[in-house]
Amino acid sequence: MKVKQLLAGLAFALAGATGAGLAADNVKIGFITKFPVPFFATMEDAAKAYAALNPGVEIVFGQGASATDIEGQIALIESMVTQGVQGIALTPVDPTVAPALDKAIAAGVKVVLMDNNIPDWTGRTALATTDNYAAGKIAGGYLKSVLKEGDSLGILEGVPGVPALDDRVNGMLEGLDGLKVNIVGRGGTNCTEELGINVAQDLLTANPDLKAIYAACGPPAAGAAQAIKNAGIASDAIVLVGFDFCCGEAEALEAGIEDATVAQFPTKMAELGVDALVRAIRGEAVESLIDSGAALVTKDNMASFQ
Repeated sequence: MKVKQLLAGLAFALAGATGAGLAADNVKIGFITKFPVPFFATMEDAAKAYAALNPGVEIVFGQGASATDIEGQIALIESMVTQGVQGIALTPVDPTVAPALDKAIAAGVKVVLMDNNIPDWTGRTALATTDNYAAGKIAGGYLKSVLKEGDSLGILEGVPGVPALDDRVNGMLEGLDGLKVNIVGRGGTNCTEELGINVAQDLLTANPDLKAIYAACGPPAAGAAQAIKNAGIASDAIVLVGFDFCCGEAEALEAGIEDATVAQFPTKMAELGVDALVRAIRGEAVESLIDSGAALVTKDNMASFQ
């Protein structure tokens, strides 16, 4: 009798273990991006493709209204926890979303950040991102190749205080590598085309001899191209360098108004981020920092990035 009871208990334990293993194969995660622009649409499409190739993965999607929609992102995080996700992959809009993520982690949810980090926050399982500082250096290296000592440079920042966007500017400045240029102005754009137009117009009006503009996001780069066009400035009279290769930059490059931009790889970023999250939920080890890469895009090579 004792042997039968032992075998029955063992069978029950094995059945339980098998059931747990099967349950672990089915993963439900949340995928949150900042706001509606093509870059994040590409990331969402990549996550959908990943789910289609992995039938055991269910993804709940959410997106904020703007680059500063902190409350919206917090609400999405809380909603996904309520919906029972096991993990959340997100592009954090601002470091102040960290407390909401802490609550999610306390509820047993794993978190993978994409696109940008939250400095000094240790709750993430992994970060899948462009090395924005290194990518900024690519832009700075290009500017160094086309500018000379004493030339004037205006900077269209993204959202000042967001680490990834600040890194794009600071990396660009280091990429100038000792070339002394005159920075005549820098202004935040919230990564919008409208503010890109406004800040670029102000720079052009205040500095008739402006030699270059650097934009840390795609939409304001397109905005700067429009401002240059509106001002009637010849495309070869000013250098425009952007970042993201999105949101009208292809058209600006084709027209010769934008000279170069730095492309990220949003498809790769999303795939790597989602895969790391799924594997972590299933108990596998993942790298804490996953670099999705960056490259310089010009009119000559842009076809290979489209």
